[in-house]
Amino acid sequence: MASNDWFDKDFYATLGVQKDVAPADLKKQYRKLARQFHPDSNPGDAKAEARFKEISEAHAVLSDPKQRQEYDAVRAMAGGRPRFAPGGSGGFEDVFGGFGGGPRVQYSQGDFDDLLGGMFGGGSPFGARRPAKGRDVTARAALDFTSAVQGDTLKLTVAGKSMTVKVPAGVHDGQKIKLAGKGDPSPSGGEPGDLILTLQVRPHPVFTMDGLNLRVDVPVTFAEATLGATIEVPTLGGGPVRLKVAPGTPSGRVLRVKGRGVAGRKGTGDLLATIQVAVPSHLTKEQVEHLEKFVEAGPSESPRAELLAKAKAA
Repeated sequence: MASNDWFDKDFYATLGVQKDVAPADLKKQYRKLARQFHPDSNPGDAKAEARFKEISEAHAVLSDPKQRQEYDAVRAMAGGRPRFAPGGSGGFEDVFGGFGGGPRVQYSQGDFDDLLGGMFGGGSPFGARRPAKGRDVTARAALDFTSAVQGDTLKLTVAGKSMTVKVPAGVHDGQKIKLAGKGDPSPSGGEPGDLILTLQVRPHPVFTMDGLNLRVDVPVTFAEATLGATIEVPTLGGGPVRLKVAPGTPSGRVLRVKGRGVAGRKGTGDLLATIQVAVPSHLTKEQVEHLEKFVEAGPSESPRAELLAKAKAA
């Protein structure tokens, strides 16, 4: 079900895009704004932090096709009329509280009915009827990338019930967490249903998760890749580390920083830095002359000769 405050929030305007924006363009615009307003880039700036939260919330809804469809329907239905009050007959209810007012939750009921209870009317297939289990409740929660990597504790209010959820380190976007007994009560005195919480992890402008590893693309200059260099690489939640780039390093080579990935129950991952050789887009006349001399002094064979030969022979 849609969040009640969707009536008042124009997520398209928040991201500065048109209503018919394509998913790829939406993602590109989000990353641009996320880099601009990320708290790491604006330390101590409360306005930038608030703007980043607005951008993240808007992207979390519009990047999910189902949520985007529901959001568009809610906004179209509003038509300038007053919004439904929480708990009213309209059914649009804010069911997520706490966590600094950050994550928003949506839930629906009955998605996870007890299979045996449904087949045998809440009774037992062996004759003796047992009380039916309560209905399961599903919910969605959005959390920051750092919280997903390091783990966090969320305070939720779902269907009027407050609860605490411990999110383990290393959760991924779309991962589900089951809270036993946190669903609807049984109508016949049986066990309550469960809460199935689906996590939505907001993307980070720099890092991505790959299992227990973190990945980051690191640009280097042509000279650094050719001659070798010692460069600084960012880490999540800490200061940069220094890595040695060997002479002749090509784009795509991965350098590993041990133990700077996700610290999960199954071990600790690494930070994987992928080298990307940055090609200058503008050169001075003097730089062009030096580069031409470099080409003249270089090897005459083509680096594509082997590639062309293999393609021809195949």
